[in-house]
Amino acid sequence: MKEIVDTNVFIRYLVVDNKKFFKQAFKWFKEAEAGKRILFVKAVVVAEICFVLESVYKKNRKEIASKVSGVLSPSWLEVEDKEIIGYAWKYYEKGGHFVDSYLLAWSKVHNGNILTFDKNLRKKQTKI
Repeated sequence: MKEIVDTNVFIRYLVVDNKKFFKQAFKWFKEAEAGKRILFVKAVVVAEICFVLESVYKKNRKEIASKVSGVLSPSWLEVEDKEIIGYAWKYYEKGGHFVDSYLLAWSKVHNGNILTFDKNLRKKQTKI
């Protein structure tokens, strides 16, 4: 059975501000690594992880990109749009919001266009 992982599991694992929850998250990840669990992560959860780390924990984008991309990298963790999220980190590190970075990465991967009223996002899109 596939299990979807919520934002708070990643936050507890990355921030380690609650040892009980950190240990449980670590256990679930180890079980997935051993093939006992099938874990799935939605792209919206990745966006929320970035938002929480940035707004609540005051982490900088470069640190967030490094930590989150690292925790999402194992082959035993199924991540929605993993390729697009991989491209999104480079835009995110340069100062974009994660959702904007995701849209830029999507447009690059799919050779598509972003319909937006956001002037900064339109400007960034013309550069990719």
